[in-house]
Amino acid sequence: MAEIKYEIKKELGTLSESAKGWTKELNFISWNGAAPKYDLRDWAPEHEKMGKGITLTMEEIEKLYGLLGKVLEEGK
Repeated sequence: MAEIKYEIKKELGTLSESAKGWTKELNFISWNGAAPKYDLRDWAPEHEKMGKGITLTMEEIEKLYGLLGKVLEEGK
């Protein structure tokens, strides 16, 4: 299996942290030299290991933002 290369261009924020120190983060990451995308996944301390996650384009982030607004309104 080929090595996955990544470069975290910008750390945007942490959503949560587990008892073992893993954090669920939103970052702006370039994967294998491609154009960076928004990325939501679990990371081990110091970013030496990662869990499964999702990558999103700006257009997908904008749609997700709208959907989350609806979720929040329905929850009130």
